Amino acid sequence: MDLGIKGKKALVCASSKGLGLGCAEALAEAGVDLVMNARGAEALESAAEHLRQEYGVTITTVAADVATEDGQAAVIKAAGDVDILVNNAGGPPPGMWQDWDREDFIKALDANMLAPIALIKALVPGMMDRGWGRVVNITSQSVRAPIGVLGLSNSARTGLTGYVAGTSRQVAGKGVTINNLLPGIHATDRADALDGAVVKSRNITLEDARAERASTIPAGRYGTRQEFGAACAFLCSTHAGFIIGQNLLLDGGATNITM
Repeated sequence: MDLGIKGKKALVCASSKGLGLGCAEALAEAGVDLVMNARGAEALESAAEHLRQEYGVTITTVAADVATEDGQAAVIKAAGDVDILVNNAGGPPPGMWQDWDREDFIKALDANMLAPIALIKALVPGMMDRGWGRVVNITSQSVRAPIGVLGLSNSARTGLTGYVAGTSRQVAGKGVTINNLLPGIHATDRADALDGAVVKSRNITLEDARAERASTIPAGRYGTRQEFGAACAFLCSTHAGFIIGQNLLLDGGATNITM
C-alpha cells in the first residue's frame, strides 16, 4: 500500500533502537525524511546512517534528552516544519508503590507526559497552518489495564492519554490527527529490563522469565519492532485522516478487555 507520505518530514523521538527505531524504519521505507532523536549519539548516528543507505532519505540526528528543556529546545529547532511527530521515551523503572516519592513521579511525568505535550504544543500549530499533520504517541498497554509494578508509567502515560483525548478533537478540523499506540511486550531492551527484574526477584533464568511472559500473550510470542513500526506508519499515512484520538493496542491480545 502506498501510504501517500513520500517527501513528508517526521520527527521520531527515542529512535536509535527499539520501537522508536521500528517507527523510523517504516517511515523511511515510505519515503519520509527524518529527524531522529535519542540520548546516545553513537547509536543514533549508526541507526540513521543505516536508514540513509537503505532508503535514500534525508536524516538529521539530534542527540538530546527530550525530558529536559534544553533537549526539547534542540529537537524542536531541528524539527522545524515537520509534518509528522512520533513521541517516544523510555519508561520509568518498575517497582512497588511504597518505593516511589515525589521526585520519582516528577521524572516520570517529565519524560512520559510533559515532554510529549511540549513537542505537541511546539509543532502542531505549524501542521494546522499547513492543513495537514500526524502525531503518534507511543504509550503503553498499561493505560488500558494497569500493571502493578509499573505504577510510575501507569500514572504518567495515562495523564498523556487524557490530554490527547481532548486536544485531538480540537485540532482535527485543521487536518491534524493525534493518536496513541499502546505496545505490549515487544522484543526490545525494555522487555529485557522487565524480564531481568523478574529474574532477580524470583531467582529464575532469563529464558524461563521470557517463556513465562510469552505464555500470557495469546499470540504466544513477543511483538517485533517491525510490526509496531508498520502500525505507526499507517497512522501517519494519508489513509488515517478519520482516526482521531484513538488508543491502538499492539499487545498480541494480552490485554483481556472487550473494548
